[in-house]
Amino acid sequence: MNATITLPLLGLIVGSWLGVVVRRWPLGRAIAWARSQCDSCSHVLGASELVPLLSFAVQRGRCRHCEARIGWFHPCIELAALCVAVVALLVDGGNGPRAWIDAALGWALLCAAWIDAENCRLPDVITLPLLLAGLAVTYLDDPTALYGHAVAAALGYLGFRLLDALYRLARGRDGLGQGDAKLLAAAGAWLGLAALPWVITGAGVAGIVLALVLGRRGDQPVPFGPPLALAFFTARLWGG
Repeated sequence: MNATITLPLLGLIVGSWLGVVVRRWPLGRAIAWARSQCDSCSHVLGASELVPLLSFAVQRGRCRHCEARIGWFHPCIELAALCVAVVALLVDGGNGPRAWIDAALGWALLCAAWIDAENCRLPDVITLPLLLAGLAVTYLDDPTALYGHAVAAALGYLGFRLLDALYRLARGRDGLGQGDAKLLAAAGAWLGLAALPWVITGAGVAGIVLALVLGRRGDQPVPFGPPLALAFFTARLWGG
């Protein structure tokens, strides 16, 4: 089957699974083996209740058993994962392996960004494998670029850690989390050193917009993972 069909369909399935990860990982709940269930009545959901988007529409956003509202989180993250797949296909030109790789990268960044947005924490279980995957993809694409991308990863991490240390000295509190530094390191592994200034600038602009949208002022924290993930993914698609 053509990738223009299979990749978006896979995006919906992945989005449904990402919803489980985003909700369960911060609570330390089982992800891989636990059955999906209603958050209100704990009824174990059947296959017909787990079809991405369709089940939500058919059930009118309510649990079939207790009539509790399901909420928009699950259809939203499923749509977001679908959009990642479609954008990767459009930018990368369809059936090439790069579209699959970029979609997988986008899904991982989507999951990390969503967790950070809700919990102000970027999980190592996503950022560190992303770093290694970036080096692996670089080696497969151009082995001679591996050293430069490894240096970019190291400098990205150390640069953000240094910036955070200076901010802590000046303001007495953290400015950037270790997860942000690890995510920038992953960006360096995927994109190389030349792209990092663009990623940082794009993330900074997106972060300011996010702070304005959220109405954050002064010392109120703003999760930097979502704007950094967006800048990372954008740089990979249009410049990496």
